Amino acid sequence: MVEFQALVTDLTSEEPRTGLRPIRHSKSGKSLTQSLWLNNNVLNDLRDFSHVVSLLLEHPENLAWIDLSFNDLTSIDPVLTTFFNLSVLYLHGNSIQRLGEVNKLAVLPRLRSLTLHGNPIEEEKGYRQYVLCTLPRITTFDFSGVTKADHASAEVWKRMNIKPKKVRIKQNAL
Repeated sequence: MVEFQALVTDLTSEEPRTGLRPIRHSKSGKSLTQSLWLNNNVLNDLRDFSHVVSLLLEHPENLAWIDLSFNDLTSIDPVLTTFFNLSVLYLHGNSIQRLGEVNKLAVLPRLRSLTLHGNPIEEEKGYRQYVLCTLPRITTFDFSGVTKADHASAEVWKRMNIKPKKVRIKQNAL
């Protein structure tokens, strides 16, 4: 059996599929877009992702939407946290194993919509509450709106399940 593996670097030789609107390009030939849809591939890591994005997009710092759904990613690569304008991130249908991977996304100030369903972490007890208390600015999670009741439930869950870190006082300070 031959196993196929897509690489992020393959993007540089692929022509993007046309959508409802024509793809606009800068004078240098780079795409003038704020979204990157890499869904339904066989990506299992994001090696060279930043470099490839900078080759493809005129303004990679404006990237607001990344769709990596239905790939073979087993973790949330820290490279995703370098796109500070990211507001939509689709990671559903991957192989993300550890719920703690979500913590990495807490540094994204504009992240409002996230999908993670269809990953093994979805089976973890308290999955939705954990994500919502870790990422309180999320307004849509797994294609479902986040309500005030969801936030309240997540806070209660957090108080019951996540032990606060103990503050250590140095002996000499007293």
